[in-house]
Amino acid sequence: MSIEIKAPTFPESVADGTVATWHKQPGEAVSADELIVDIETDKVVLEVVAPADGVITEIIKGEGDTVLSDEVIAKFEAGAAGAAAPAAQASAASTGDADKVGPAARKLIEENGLDASQISGTGKNGGITKEDVVNYMANKAAAPVAPVAAASVAAPVVAAVAAPATVNVDVGARVEKRVPMTRLRATIAKRLVEAQQNAAMLTTYNEVNMKPVMDLRKQYKDLFEKTHNGTRLGFMSFFVKAATEALKRFPAVNASIDGNDMVYHGYQDIGVAVSTDRGLMVPVLRDTDQMGLAEVEATIADFGKRGREGKLGIEDMQGGTFTITNGGVFGSLMSTPILNPPQTAILGMHKIQERPMAVNGQVVILPMMYLALSYDHRMIDGKEAVQFLVTIKDLLEDPARMLLDV
Repeated sequence: MSIEIKAPTFPESVADGTVATWHKQPGEAVSADELIVDIETDKVVLEVVAPADGVITEIIKGEGDTVLSDEVIAKFEAGAAGAAAPAAQASAASTGDADKVGPAARKLIEENGLDASQISGTGKNGGITKEDVVNYMANKAAAPVAPVAAASVAAPVVAAVAAPATVNVDVGARVEKRVPMTRLRATIAKRLVEAQQNAAMLTTYNEVNMKPVMDLRKQYKDLFEKTHNGTRLGFMSFFVKAATEALKRFPAVNASIDGNDMVYHGYQDIGVAVSTDRGLMVPVLRDTDQMGLAEVEATIADFGKRGREGKLGIEDMQGGTFTITNGGVFGSLMSTPILNPPQTAILGMHKIQERPMAVNGQVVILPMMYLALSYDHRMIDGKEAVQFLVTIKDLLEDPARMLLDV
């Protein structure tokens, strides 16, 4: 039975997607629910699985092609044996192990007369991707040549637009690598530029003494982990709860701008920036005022795990009324976070560093952290921004205030 393989149904906020990687090739046996292709959108990578046991008979959309919601990307034969490979795969066999060569990679191999057996694949199950072919050609062009060869040779290096480039192949030559920007990275770049161009963004700074939180964490972390089934007590949950309380007191910081309207949200959905191999993602903690520290920590840990595995869904990142980003995990001492539109504020955490501080006329060494709040001055006045950040500082330096609501 012939079945059409279609792209997933994209939400309204996603116009189209790009075929990232074909994990199965025409004629290769596929089991039901086995991953066959990744579709990359502006926000996440969506997985398309096989509808039944069988084989792919034809790939209509190759790697790098743009696809629309529910568009047909391949044809599938349910119940067919894997040995029944179509002629397309047979012709590609001359380039090496055809079932491990993606459509885009195979096209480059054929155009440049390469031997696929000489190319190391980094895709799933050793599959050869387009980037593998580009890297192979760049390395081959940059390899030392015999003395009788010319000092400089024009070699066909495939760039992001598959355009030929001249590469110097002298010994000690400086090799450049050009790869296409992913949709996610391109979207991040576009949104960050728009945020700076369209918002009146300012940043206010403060510092917080982390000793009270660190002492509390040290005292209860073992009991906390035992009580909550292995969930570890970190610092982020304290910041999420402190920010939630501060957002209640300063509604403008929890609002957003929609055209000429100011939208005040009666709930707190806090996005937590997660760094992944594909770029920065901001999954959202929903209704944080109703979450305990353990639930916050467990949810953030799950976000991080799924982010590294590329399994965060679009629904995980939609919405959000405020964002927290932690550059401290990478060693940042101070930074200016950029707004996450249409939100009007973002809190930046940084590394904890011991510094000499004046306490009651005495110099004391304390673990201090710089905090940065970037905000849209169109929506938030400087007074509100400063008071919001001071509120977070006060709550963190005396965590009992979060429990007592004072």
